[in-house]
Amino acid sequence: MKRYTVLGGGSWATAIVKILTENLPQITWYMRNEHAIEHIRQYRHNPNYLSSVELHTEKLHLTSNINEAIEEADYIIFVIPSAFLVQELSKLTLSLKEKVVFSAIKGIVPESGLVVGEHLIQAYGINPLNVGVITGPCHAEEVALERLSYLTIACEDLLKAEEMASALRCTFIRTKISEDIIGVEYGAMLKNIYAIAAGIAHGLGYGDNFQSVLMSNAIREMERYVDTIHPIARNINQSAYLGDLLVTGYSAFSRNRLFGSMIGKGYSVRSAFMEMNMVAEGYYAVENAYKINQRQALPAYTPILNAVYKVLYLHHSARETFQKLTEEMD
Repeated sequence: MKRYTVLGGGSWATAIVKILTENLPQITWYMRNEHAIEHIRQYRHNPNYLSSVELHTEKLHLTSNINEAIEEADYIIFVIPSAFLVQELSKLTLSLKEKVVFSAIKGIVPESGLVVGEHLIQAYGINPLNVGVITGPCHAEEVALERLSYLTIACEDLLKAEEMASALRCTFIRTKISEDIIGVEYGAMLKNIYAIAAGIAHGLGYGDNFQSVLMSNAIREMERYVDTIHPIARNINQSAYLGDLLVTGYSAFSRNRLFGSMIGKGYSVRSAFMEMNMVAEGYYAVENAYKINQRQALPAYTPILNAVYKVLYLHHSARETFQKLTEEMD
């Protein structure tokens, strides 16, 4: 029996822990918050995220020691926000080279400008065949409610993808596997940016008619971007790409859409984050996604990404920028 460790204490980490404990006799869960660990041990609930979820504490080895958590694992699932990944892994004294690592993080590591899978390969010398991605379309809040949800597990080694898919499959989770690890991970990063765009449009007062055009243009923009980065045969209309985009762009649970809506209503980035008290991965992804595209010999045509970049990082007027964007879409 493979040993699984989950790294991270947020809502998505809590959801993954809930799923894994449906199938496995024990998993290790690392989080740095000692108070949260003690609360979970005593009350069987995460005090800060998805607090309604009752956790199978008899199946959990909880620890705030990242080296202990990783030493015990065969398979490691990273669910630490990308903005804080390097900081957390700076505590690591053990090698990751013999581990199989899966990222459930939808973002870019700011220090390297890479998506998480690429960062782990380059920074820690992990064999690419031992690196995978877990993506949606799936919201943690609906997992908490045990509403039927779908996960895509991507890895170049399809046997490892199936091993992870089997661990995550349960009565309310369906899984499928893919070997398009680059496309799936970049798609998961981009959909958060497009959800911010959807939120900005909502905050500015655009309606459902415009949102449908925005999402239609976003999936085509995603295809152009991903094909520029990693040109292989893929069907962008599959759930791992289009489905994940739609649920993040439209759902009331989407933190990125909420963040964008607040920007559209006139909040500053700082005040929006303070109001939300949550991490919107898309914000950290925007700048690097824009720069990665600009470094290509033939950059993809990305008017939506460019518009969000101008609003968030160049401090252009959201209203004026989106007015211009409406003229670039069909």
